[in-house]
This record gives sequence, structure tokens and C-alpha cells, in this order.
Amino acid sequence: MAFQLPFKFLGDATTTPIDIRARQSRMMEYDQPLVWVVILLMLLGMVMVYSASIALPDSPKFSAYSNTYFLQRQGTFILIAALIAAFTFRIPIATLQAASPYLFIATLVLLVLVLIPGIGIVVNGGRRWLPFGLGQPSEVMKLIMVLYAADYTVRKQEYMHKLTKGFLPMALAVSFVGLLLLLEPDLGAFGVIVCIAMGILFLGGVNAIWFGGIASMLVTIFVTIIALSKFRRDRFFAYLNPWEEENALNKAYQLTHSLIAFGRGELFGVGLGGSVEKLHYLPEAHTDFLLAVIGEELGLVGVLVVIALFYWIVKRAFDIGRQAIAIDQTFAGLVAKGIGIWIGVQCFINMGVNLGLLPTKGLTLPLMSYGGSGVVINCVGLAILLRIDYENRVLMRGGRV
Repeated sequence: MAFQLPFKFLGDATTTPIDIRARQSRMMEYDQPLVWVVILLMLLGMVMVYSASIALPDSPKFSAYSNTYFLQRQGTFILIAALIAAFTFRIPIATLQAASPYLFIATLVLLVLVLIPGIGIVVNGGRRWLPFGLGQPSEVMKLIMVLYAADYTVRKQEYMHKLTKGFLPMALAVSFVGLLLLLEPDLGAFGVIVCIAMGILFLGGVNAIWFGGIASMLVTIFVTIIALSKFRRDRFFAYLNPWEEENALNKAYQLTHSLIAFGRGELFGVGLGGSVEKLHYLPEAHTDFLLAVIGEELGLVGVLVVIALFYWIVKRAFDIGRQAIAIDQTFAGLVAKGIGIWIGVQCFINMGVNLGLLPTKGLTLPLMSYGGSGVVINCVGLAILLRIDYENRVLMRGGRV
């Protein structure tokens, strides 16, 4: 009796078109591990936001709020983000590419509107919010800059080694965005957006000499901004020596209490809900300094888990981008890598600030910190990443998107 394999190869003569379609339908249409990692980070973030904010109603500033106020709002933000992300996933990447210049202009208009007195909302000295639930235009610009820079790089590919036709127009666009952000002021968002634009241009093959020169100029600009601003200058020098008495009680107050939180957490933490620093010692514990609360309550192990999950997302974004470029989907590939740069840079800055490696700057931890604009835009960006991966899979199977 002839021996028969218990399965059929795809190219087997006995394989029917029905078999092929059945196998194709069983293939994952989207990156399920990526989805679960994102969900895990958002759920962990919601738990930690609740833990970090549960005592806030004890202070006069938040006395009108319930203990679950921030938990309920964060849950609502996540639900809204999931719905918008599901809608975004259905938009073809080609449509996003065609719309990217118009989206960039529309976001510039929002950045201008936020600066107009009576329209922009001032919170903690910064005019960064729009009314009617429109959130922060600076958060939107991070995503739009990914799309715009990728589209620009593809359109100007033959001029990328020329200064006037290749690099200069993009530099002027980023400079104008930076000017609007500095007027808010929001130096942190400007830094992230510059990294996104420069990173995509570098990956797109910009002339190395121009890239190095512009990078040096940008460093000079940031140093000048800090030097000319007394507030930023004092904060920078306080970061260099946070434990000096004058700094510890003033400009470095957040940093010192963040470091105390990490120190109390040690290896495994003091236990969920057991943080002392969140009891009105560490300002903005549920937003910019959420990682410090994680470090105190879940210890070094908890912090390393969070870092590992974000590293996995960034690595997966670059893998998806590399795969897209390999099948001649250059725009999609640059967008995927741009999303990886965006998430990676913002995580690095937030974590660096919390750990005292960088000067204090108001940037949230993506997907985890409290805030509607950040969570929604992060989810939209990751939905686009999932869409790129989905189209990669379809194209590699010989299908159409």
C-alpha cells in the first residue's frame, strides 16, 4: 500500500482551489499579538491611573471629583479610542497617502486656533487644548507628521540628495510647526515631532551631509531655547543636581519624589495601591509620572515588563515597515517605521524624565497615562500600523487591497 502524507502541500496537484481558499481564510488577517500587547498596556495603564488618582479628591483642587472620576474617564477614552481605531483600520493606506498633505494643513489650522485667546484653553500655564472635546492639536500633529513626512519622502525621492528641492521644504514645514508649538509652549511635543520627521527623512535616504548639518543646527536651537528661557534654564540645572535643598523643594520637586518612588519600590514593589508618593507628594502622578507609581507599587519587575512591551511594539513596527518596503510599498513602510520612532521616542523621553535621566518635560507615557487625546491618537496610529501589516499579508498572498 502506498504511503500518503497526512497533509497536502500548497503546490500539490491534488490540492483544489477550495483547499487553498480554506487555508488562506485560516491565516491571521491581522497581527493578533500586537493587538493583545496594546490592550494589555491600556488595561494596565487604566489600573495604574486609578491607583495613582484615587487619593486626588482629598485635595482642594479635586474635591468635587469622586475617587473613580479619572478611572471612569480613562475607560471612556479607551472605548472611544477603540471605536475610532476600528474605523481607521478600514481605511486603505493609499487613501491616507493621498490625504496626508490636506491633513497636515488642517492640523496646522488647529495649532493656530489653539493660540487664539478665547479659543485655546490654558491649563497649568500652557495653551494647548481646544474646547468641545477636540483635545490637543499637538498630539494629532505627531501622527500627521508621520504621514506627511513619509508622503513627502516618497514624492521627493529623486531630490532627497539636494538641499533646496529635497531637504529645505521639509525643514521649513517642521520649523513652522515648531514655532506654533513653542508659542503654546510645548517643547516636548516639538522634540518628538522633530525626531519623527528627521527619522523618516533619514530612512528615506536623505543626504547624510545635509542630515548631519541640520541635526547639529537643531541641537543648537534647542540649547538656545533652554538658555534664553529662565524657567527652562533653572529646570535644567535643577535636573543636574536635584538633591540640593533649594532644587529639591522647587524646580526638582517632581524629580526627587519620582526617584523616591522608584527607590521605595525596590525589586517587586510595595504592592498595588500601596504607593505613598501618590498621596499628594508627586504632582501629575496619573499623567506624566505614571511610571514612577508603577515603579513604587510593582517594583523594578513591573517597570521592566512595561519597557519590554513597548520595545516589542517598536520592534514590530520596524519589522512591518521593513516587510512593506520589501514588497515595494515604500510609503507604508516609512509610515510603519515612523510610528515606531514616534512611540519609541516618546516612551524614551517619558521614562528618562521619570528616572532622572532627562530634564523634566511634560510628555505622557503612550497608551497608559491619563488623557483622551494621547490615548485616541496612539490607538489611531497603531490601527494604521495594523492596516499596513494587513495589506502586507494580502499582497504577499497575491490579493488586492
